[in-house]
Amino acid sequence: MRVPPFDRFRRTGQTLGVFVLGAVIGAAAYNGLSVAKFEALVNQIGMLEDQLGQYEQEIRKLALYKNQHSVIKTVLVHVEESRTPGEPKRQSLDAVSEAALKKSIKEDLEVFVGRSIYDIDADARFARLLLDGKVYKGVTGRDYLVEIKTVLVVDNTLRVWVTARPRSPA
Repeated sequence: MRVPPFDRFRRTGQTLGVFVLGAVIGAAAYNGLSVAKFEALVNQIGMLEDQLGQYEQEIRKLALYKNQHSVIKTVLVHVEESRTPGEPKRQSLDAVSEAALKKSIKEDLEVFVGRSIYDIDADARFARLLLDGKVYKGVTGRDYLVEIKTVLVVDNTLRVWVTARPRSPA
């Protein structure tokens, strides 16, 4: 029995190998793009769910306090980057972590809804005592240290600016 010469199939084998290699690389690139799009979609869904919950809660609160004009009706939390000049640049929060952190902080500040806006001086001190230096544990798998920077009441809305940074393991 004779073995056929494979020299005549060498060129076909090389072409087939390049084609298969191109298909594998193309599939990997397509998979990477689809994962990136899916991650962006998950982040957008998280932000939209947060906004929807916030709007539903605002509607309930506004209906409850619609005849009272000098009370805090809503609470808005703004998370900002650290402003300390000597501190190294930290990685910013992703959208899902920021939304979960805002929700936790807002739940803590709900005690101010329905209070008079004229008592903001005592309320601001109370908020600072309540939240300043507080550690929120388990927010998307990490612990965050929160510091209040500014508390402001505008148009029956309590606005609170905080900085949040990941807590270093002790």
